[in-house]
Amino acid sequence: MMTNADHNSTSQSFKGPLFVVGMWRSGTSLLYALLNQHPQIALMYEGDLPLLWPLFLGGKAKSDWLQRWEFWNSALSRHQLASGRLFSKVSTLREAMEQAYRQHAGEAIWGCKSPNYYDSMTRLAEQFPTAKFVIIYRNPADICRSIVRAGRKASWFSRPGMSLRGLLGYREMKKETERLMSMGAQVHLLQYEELVRDPETELRKICEFLEIPFEPRMVSLADAERSAIYEADHHAMVKSTKIRAQGPREEVLSPTFHKKVLRYTHMWREQSGGTWPAYCEPLSSEAGNPGWLERCSDFLQYRAYRAADWAIILIYCFAPIGLLSMYRRMKAREEASKQELSKQEEPLRSTGAD
Repeated sequence: MMTNADHNSTSQSFKGPLFVVGMWRSGTSLLYALLNQHPQIALMYEGDLPLLWPLFLGGKAKSDWLQRWEFWNSALSRHQLASGRLFSKVSTLREAMEQAYRQHAGEAIWGCKSPNYYDSMTRLAEQFPTAKFVIIYRNPADICRSIVRAGRKASWFSRPGMSLRGLLGYREMKKETERLMSMGAQVHLLQYEELVRDPETELRKICEFLEIPFEPRMVSLADAERSAIYEADHHAMVKSTKIRAQGPREEVLSPTFHKKVLRYTHMWREQSGGTWPAYCEPLSSEAGNPGWLERCSDFLQYRAYRAADWAIILIYCFAPIGLLSMYRRMKAREEASKQELSKQEEPLRSTGAD
């Protein structure tokens, strides 16, 4: 955790909130680690309290909102926040966020990095009219590939429809960005590919956007504070000491889904006059656009997946904590059994046995 003592008292006018947003597997964790190297920035890592907005319905917070927030994603313990210092009787989501996130940041710029805000940024802007947003894009095909690879190790990414969520969610994030700009929100855009190629240039631009001086140590991961980042194999890159783009790797997208990505990318480039996405797979006129039937089918599937996501949030907000704990223990045992089975099967796969 970056404690108050780690941050010098600053005189910059902007104190927060700052939201760093991108689609899953688009480099938000890397950007978080680099930004938090600056002594005047102290973002939370996927605090995600805004996702639990039902806890604050009717202008009155549930009495156990802190407990449910911790149960949701261990945000309090990951950031070593002293819950006793937080007012448990806050009335609104805004009050809860300010108290918790400011406790973490001290005198530095407060805020949060999370890809889970990709389709709710306008709600954040309504809650915090002076907020600033840093939004990162990446080649959509590479996002989908990274989701597939992460799904081999992390059960969250192995859920049904995660690649489709990543693909269509990419466009949803673009729509949210456009709405933010139309609202007059302060937005800074960057590309993952450019960040890893020339981090200093991109980080200087962000510092200028935040009206703070550039800090040279931002361009290195060597001493970055990453204790709030979940321990997981798919975070190996951000847990390393060097900023580097991944080289060529085996294709993990199925031919069918890869062609789908090409069709959607072709359509988006056509609609934007060839400007968006800025980085994408090589395209040809033969790629074509997705037909209306494909678009309708994909849209309905995407909405069904997102409805399921929101249903889970509602369950975590209102179901008895004891019942949720029982379910989580059951899932943990199931996951442990799968991992043990995978270890037992590994020697057989390596020898080519059936």
